[in-house]
Amino acid sequence: MRTRIISAAVGIVILLAVLYMHSTVVLPIAVSAISAMMLFELLRAAKLDSHKGLLAVVEICGIAVPMLYSVYFVKDETMNVQKPSVFTPAAILAVTLLCTFAVFFVWLRKHKEIRCEQAFFALAVMIMVPQSMSTAILLDRRSGLFYLIMALCGAWIADTGAYFTGVTIGKHKLCPEISPKKTVEGFIGGIVTTGIVYSIAFCIHNGFELSQVLFAFILGGVCAVIGTLGDLSASMIKRQVGIKDYGNIMPGHGGIMDRFDSVLFVLPLFYAFVVLVHGLLAARIQF
Repeated sequence: MRTRIISAAVGIVILLAVLYMHSTVVLPIAVSAISAMMLFELLRAAKLDSHKGLLAVVEICGIAVPMLYSVYFVKDETMNVQKPSVFTPAAILAVTLLCTFAVFFVWLRKHKEIRCEQAFFALAVMIMVPQSMSTAILLDRRSGLFYLIMALCGAWIADTGAYFTGVTIGKHKLCPEISPKKTVEGFIGGIVTTGIVYSIAFCIHNGFELSQVLFAFILGGVCAVIGTLGDLSASMIKRQVGIKDYGNIMPGHGGIMDRFDSVLFVLPLFYAFVVLVHGLLAARIQF
């Protein structure tokens, strides 16, 4: 327990430092590093880390994509607003396509050693992980630090609420073959906890309105559900390949993938929410 607490404290300090310097290049570098470590742990779980060519291609994509997303928004000096860059999406697509072709090239050369399901697994995580994690950068650049923190809370608070509720009153197993410790009561507790935290946080940030409280509670609950889906998906991979944790970089907590599996699913959902709401408000104003 002591090791787990110390490890968590170190992780929180690093996270706070990154968030404090969120408007600098520190955030994209941190996202690139996290994406690269997540990809390494996933490929190692699939027994692909020994294929250096494949690993290098996947890591290049995992590092390059978040760094490119850091210049996705450019400042329009005439209107003093942030506007999407024309160059960045094309560059991201080009890098992703080149890395995709490289994965198939490596697979063709090593077809006797790399099975088709392994190749497509590597391809899937190479595209999903950096794209998903990069929404942290887009969210910060577009809407600010508060919304980035709320997106992270949508994953981690649900996990905390589910843990304490499950320990206290949990009796009915949620998915015993995938995650034996998760309970239905804990799952519901995570949803309620996240909804309450979201309601309070949004009221403090935006002021109290009943409609906003209800909407924030629903949004928090949805994030908790999606975060649990991400957690269970990562656990399912571990069960199928026969490992307990993705790594030991965080003693007592496992690997980076063990800590960011929920975030991987919640971040893009939350970013989609922000884009949708801003689009609806803009359309309403124009109307």
